[in-house]
Amino acid sequence: MAITFTNTELSRSVAGLIRPSNQNPTPIQRYTTFDRVSNNFQPLIRATRQSTRNSRSCVLSMSKNSTSESLTYKEAGVDIDAGSELVRRIAKMAPNIGGFGGLFPLGDSYLVAGTDGVGTKLKLAFETGIHETIGIDLVAMSVNDIITSGAKPLFFLDYFATSHLDVDLAEKVIKGIVDGCQQSDCALLGGETAEMPDFYANGEYDLSGFAVGIVKKDSVIDGRDIVAGDVLIGLPSSGVHSNGFSLVRRVVTRSGLSLKDKLPGEDVTLGEALMAPTVIYVKQVLEIISKGGIKGIAHITGGGFTDNIPRVFPKGLGAVIHSNSWEVPTVFKWIQEAGNVEDAEMRRTFNMGIGMVLVVSKETSSRILESGNGAYKAYRIGEVVSDEGVTYH
Repeated sequence: MAITFTNTELSRSVAGLIRPSNQNPTPIQRYTTFDRVSNNFQPLIRATRQSTRNSRSCVLSMSKNSTSESLTYKEAGVDIDAGSELVRRIAKMAPNIGGFGGLFPLGDSYLVAGTDGVGTKLKLAFETGIHETIGIDLVAMSVNDIITSGAKPLFFLDYFATSHLDVDLAEKVIKGIVDGCQQSDCALLGGETAEMPDFYANGEYDLSGFAVGIVKKDSVIDGRDIVAGDVLIGLPSSGVHSNGFSLVRRVVTRSGLSLKDKLPGEDVTLGEALMAPTVIYVKQVLEIISKGGIKGIAHITGGGFTDNIPRVFPKGLGAVIHSNSWEVPTVFKWIQEAGNVEDAEMRRTFNMGIGMVLVVSKETSSRILESGNGAYKAYRIGEVVSDEGVTYH
């Protein structure tokens, strides 16, 4: 779950209602409507304003380590356990949170909402100059979350913040967001562009996004029917996707390689491999769901297999993962070797080549795997067992 603490007002979708103050420039607007019949994307309303904000930010500092020391995500500045503890505390104030998406009842359906960013992958975008695909990552992180409930994404909103608006750079980022929405078959409904002098380093920006989808109440995928003996089907990732980059950046520093150097064993540069956009699973997963038999879905992001797969299980169940059942991409092998990262740390930080896990019956698994030989790839990566937790064989 991603929690965003912010003090922003609703802007783009009601841009016409916002009156500029004496301190703020007149909003620069792009108008849009979404044509539901043709499913075309027309220019969107974007109100650009200059502002200051009260916010909380976390500065990740890197301590020096000897080259023989095993790197960890926590030492890189990200404490997964602390994040889980925060969610537990928030759950006391707002019960029923903790899923991949939040469900809101609407007639015979649920609206399913998700929000996320792309983390410190942005740092690599700044260093490599690859800004055209970071917007795809942004959309993917939210829409991939909400489809775990079986929801079809309806619309997406984005937040783009920078100290000084570089229009050409921002256009590249927004183009990626548009591409991501088209891949997700959802509308880019609007969002916010905030220009905040002195808040970000020169040439840098931050992104967050918000997706809303819909699913019939009698079609929600919630994991309640999962039983021991069910099968775990893995859908391949394109690489690191959009989490774990604080650790990745530490590994790159230790390796001595430049992002322009070739990834050992591959024909692409290290920067290109790490910046590969996150797979958007919407169309593939919704097609599989339409054929029935899906009991649970886990989006493999921060926390890896170890933390994300159990989130969809009823109490008392766990998983056995067959580590040799799919080919781990070269980039993960390089990260582990260059950073001397332990197996357990890799499995709790990265997707290891599997970005989405479906929990199905044995019968359904056979059908999915047979279909996977054509339109898409899928692997049988493990089974549900009676013991809690995730073990690896």
